[in-house]
Amino acid sequence: MKDEEKTKDQLIKEMQKMQEKVADLEEVKLKYNQVDKKLKQTHIKLQKIIEGTAHIIMKVVEIRDPYSTGHQQRVSKLATAIAQEMKLPQDKIEGVRLASLVHDVGKVNLPTEIVSKPSKLVEVEFNLLKNHPRIGYNILKKVDFPWPIAEIVFQHYEKIDGSGYPRGLKGDEILIEAKILGLANVIEAMSSSRSYRPALSVDEALAEIAENKNILFDPEVVDTCIKLFKEKGFKF
Repeated sequence: MKDEEKTKDQLIKEMQKMQEKVADLEEVKLKYNQVDKKLKQTHIKLQKIIEGTAHIIMKVVEIRDPYSTGHQQRVSKLATAIAQEMKLPQDKIEGVRLASLVHDVGKVNLPTEIVSKPSKLVEVEFNLLKNHPRIGYNILKKVDFPWPIAEIVFQHYEKIDGSGYPRGLKGDEILIEAKILGLANVIEAMSSSRSYRPALSVDEALAEIAENKNILFDPEVVDTCIKLFKEKGFKF
């Protein structure tokens, strides 16, 4: 009888210990959920700050160059769609999206008469303009983005055959994000009116990049872009 009572007491004590452990686990879980919630809230706030910074930069460029109003947003829309269709990792897609929104920031350092010139640029003026990716890089590298935004902007005028600028990078030396941004930038620019030339149709712009596939532009990026317009009904 005494042995039975002893066994019961042991079971009760063990059950009490188990209940205490469960209570401890519940407390840990509650604290974890609270920390997780705070981290998510902080992440959302950070995202809003980054987004706000990108839009401020974009608006500054548009004030300097009224002809570019909406250009960076349209480029971002196409570049993001290409990155998504290529099934790039989410961090690269986000990097493409934000870099596209600010890719012309280097133009703020150019004389207004070049940025807003109503006719085609002469060689000296064009050489000045060609430096704007480098200026953009120098501005953006001071911002601690979670993505290589400054480097993407620096590279977006490079071409896979090495004929681009400002560094003459080629092939795999160019980030995939920059290849996507560069192509989206070309398509949007060609299909938009400028003061010195009429707009091409989207089909004409697509034909132009198709001719330069594997020469100036990455073949996978070209094929994906054409697919978006021809098969997926993409529109600016």
